[in-house]
Amino acid sequence: MNIQIFGTKKCFDTKKAERYFKERRVKYQRIDMQEKGMSRGEFQSILKAVGGLDALIDENAKDKELLLLLQYLTDADKLEKVFENQHIIKTPIVRNGKSATLGFQPDVWKDWE
Repeated sequence: MNIQIFGTKKCFDTKKAERYFKERRVKYQRIDMQEKGMSRGEFQSILKAVGGLDALIDENAKDKELLLLLQYLTDADKLEKVFENQHIIKTPIVRNGKSATLGFQPDVWKDWE
């Protein structure tokens, strides 16, 4: 099992995800989205795993102007804009190989163990 947790320091669900894996003594890699973000390959893999771009976007993100702009862009432009502005992606993204989840989903994670 190769767990990666993409999130931010201030996200409570990211902290809960980390605690979930710590309590079960599962090693994981934490990636701070504000400092590093995802590579293009990771982004594409996660897109496939979660069911597309619409599932990945956090409708409650603080950047309302960007969320509004995304409604008027083509799919290719929207994909590029979200990759460039990863702060509007739902967190945490928990990834295990080709599988990934958005948010706190311990029911899915227990099947990974």
